[in-house]
Amino acid sequence: MKKVKGLFLAGLLLTVAAAAEAQEEVETTIAADVVNQYIWRGQDLGNVSLQPTLGVSYKGLSLTAWGSVGLTEPADTKEFDLTLAYTVGGFNIDITDYWFNAGLDPESRYFKYDAHGTNHLFEANIGYDFGVASLQWYTNIAGNDGANKDGDRAYSSYLEANVPFRLGGAEWTATAGAVPFATTSYGTTGFAVTNLALKATKDIKVTDSFSIPVFGQVVANPCSQKAYLVFGFTLQP
Repeated sequence: MKKVKGLFLAGLLLTVAAAAEAQEEVETTIAADVVNQYIWRGQDLGNVSLQPTLGVSYKGLSLTAWGSVGLTEPADTKEFDLTLAYTVGGFNIDITDYWFNAGLDPESRYFKYDAHGTNHLFEANIGYDFGVASLQWYTNIAGNDGANKDGDRAYSSYLEANVPFRLGGAEWTATAGAVPFATTSYGTTGFAVTNLALKATKDIKVTDSFSIPVFGQVVANPCSQKAYLVFGFTLQP
């Protein structure tokens, strides 16, 4: 874990240095979603949840904090993620540090990074947006990862394709996601389609200068034989 942390910090410094020359202005993102269910990559992580976002960006470079907390069930997932990302043209690359209240540490300590006793999970992502569709590949590289069929670290991976389109005055996205290898993280024994989703987003105009995006999403997980209907809205100044 110490080696991964060193590589992560070195990559952070190199990326910041490379982007500093192109910096024109800093942009800040403050937002929060409220959803009736927390569904992530076809997995059920909780009921009604509040999911805040705080981020800063310098052109293609961004650092974002994202979290989730259940509003109705104390046992629902509590999560705090930090993502360092860089985008140029259609290409994107990022590293995310996920922290969950449940994991290898029974005391749920945020600052415990022991490789065999942490609740953190580090994931690397690379992808490309072709305009008509985007492709993303995610792989867990350290932390509280799942195990494969042999009981070894799975380096759990997830591949996702998204196709945006406009229909009936709303912005739509069709999603297909799959896990290529066996891992306990996603509950798969081999290649499996775990996320088929269709999402629509539309703005509700409140005033001439303020609107609230609302969204509905149908999600199916063929691997677990589960399906979900998600509704939510976003608050953002």
